[in-house]
Amino acid sequence: MAEKLWKGRFSEKTAPVVERFTSSIDFDRRLYRYDIEGSIAHCRLLARAGILTPEEEEALIDGLNRVRREIENGTLAFDDTLEDIHTHVEARLTELVGKASPKLHTGRSRNDQVALDLRLYLRDVVDEAVRRLEDLQRVLVRLAREHFEVLLPGYTHLQRAQPVRLAHHFLAYVEMFARDVARLLACRGRVNVLPLGAAALAGTAYPLDRAYAAELLGFEGISANSLDAVSDRDFVIEFLAAASICMMHLSRFSEELVLWSSSEFHFIELPDAFATGSSIMPQKKNPDVPELVRGKTGRVYGHLLAQLTMMKGLPLSYNRDLQEDKPALFDAADTLLSCLEVFGQMLPGLRIRRERMEAALRSGYLNATEMADYLVRKGLAFREAHHVTGEAVRLAIEKGCELNELPLAELRRFSKLIEEDLFACLEPRSAVERRAVVGGTAGPAVQSALEAAERRLGMAGEGDG
Repeated sequence: MAEKLWKGRFSEKTAPVVERFTSSIDFDRRLYRYDIEGSIAHCRLLARAGILTPEEEEALIDGLNRVRREIENGTLAFDDTLEDIHTHVEARLTELVGKASPKLHTGRSRNDQVALDLRLYLRDVVDEAVRRLEDLQRVLVRLAREHFEVLLPGYTHLQRAQPVRLAHHFLAYVEMFARDVARLLACRGRVNVLPLGAAALAGTAYPLDRAYAAELLGFEGISANSLDAVSDRDFVIEFLAAASICMMHLSRFSEELVLWSSSEFHFIELPDAFATGSSIMPQKKNPDVPELVRGKTGRVYGHLLAQLTMMKGLPLSYNRDLQEDKPALFDAADTLLSCLEVFGQMLPGLRIRRERMEAALRSGYLNATEMADYLVRKGLAFREAHHVTGEAVRLAIEKGCELNELPLAELRRFSKLIEEDLFACLEPRSAVERRAVVGGTAGPAVQSALEAAERRLGMAGEGDG
C-alpha cells in the first residue's frame, strides 16, 4: 500500500475498504492532461519566485511531460491506493525526478489544484460543444436552403394549424441552438477564472505571481476570494444547466423525427445507417438514434439536480462531497457531445417526403385563419371574422369537405363580403407568402433569416448560384 501524503498525522494505515470507497482514479484519470498542464505552470511560478532553481524547474517540467507520455501510451499503471490522478502524477514524478518533486506542491493544495483541473477541462468541453453546435446549425441551414420551397403543416397542440415552410421549421432549431451557444459562451467566461494560488482555503503564503499563472494558462480572470475559489462549483452547475437546455432542444427535435418518420406521418425517412431493425419484425425501421437522444436528456437533467442537491448544504470551504462533481460532469459532457455529434452526422441524410408534407396541407382546415384574415381585409372585425369562419368550418365538417370545397353560394350565407377571390387566398402557398413579417414564414422573410444565419456561421456565399 502506497504511503499517504498526510502520513505524519496518522498512526494507522487507511483501511482497504476506505481506499476503495474514496478512490476517484477510475473517473478522474481523464484530467491527467490538465493536471500536468497546471503543474507545469505552477512549476514556472515557483521558479519565478525563487523557490525552485532553474535546474529543478527544467527537471520537473521534463518529468511531468514524461508522465504525460506514459499515461498516453498506456505504460503508467493506475492503483487505487493512490486514490486520484493528482497523486498518481506526483508519485511517478518523484520516481523520475527524485528530491525536487516534493517541492512542486509548495504553495498549492489539492483543493485549488482540482479546481484548476476542472476549469481547464470544462473550458475545452465548452469549446468543443460550441463547435459541434455550430456544425449542427450549418447542417440545418443547408437543409433549409435545399428544401426552401417545401411546405408542411405547422402544428399547435400537435394539431394541424397553419402551413409553413420546412426551411422555417429547420431555422427554428437554428435559433434554439444559437441560444445554446450563447449560454455556453457566457458560462465559459465564468469558467475561465484562475483558482491557482487559493491553496487549501486561505491563499498561499508564498509570493506567487497569479497574473503570470493566468497568462500561462490562458485565463481571463483571477479568483478574488480564496474561500470561494476552492469551493465554487457554480461553473459546473451552470454548464450542466446549459447542457440540459441544449439536450431539451435535441429531445424536442428527436420527438419530431420520431413522429415524422412514423407511418402515420411519413414526412421523412431516416438514413439506414442511423436506424435499426427489429429482431422479430422484418419490416421495421426504428428511429433508435433520436429515441436514445430523447432518453439521454433525462440523464443530463439528473446530473444537474444531483449537483444542485449536493451543493446546497456545503459550508465554506472545501468538502470531500465535491469529489462527486466529476462523475456527473464527465457523463453530462460526454452525453451532450455524443448527441451533438450523432445529430450532426444523421441530419444530412434525411430523406424529405415533400409529397406527403404538402398532401397534409389539404386536410384539417389549415386555411381557416386565411378566411378570417380575408374577411378582416374586407372590413369585418377579427372577432366577427373568427365567428363567421368557425361557422363555415362547422358546415364543412358536417359535409365532410374542406373550406375551399364549399360552394361560394353556401359561404356567402355566412357573410356577403365573401367573393370568388376568397379561394385563391385559401391556397397553402398563398397563405405562407402572406406571412411576410420579420421572423415569418414567407419566402423573403425566410430568405433573410437564412442569410443572417449563414453570415453568423461563416457560410456566406454557400447559397449563391
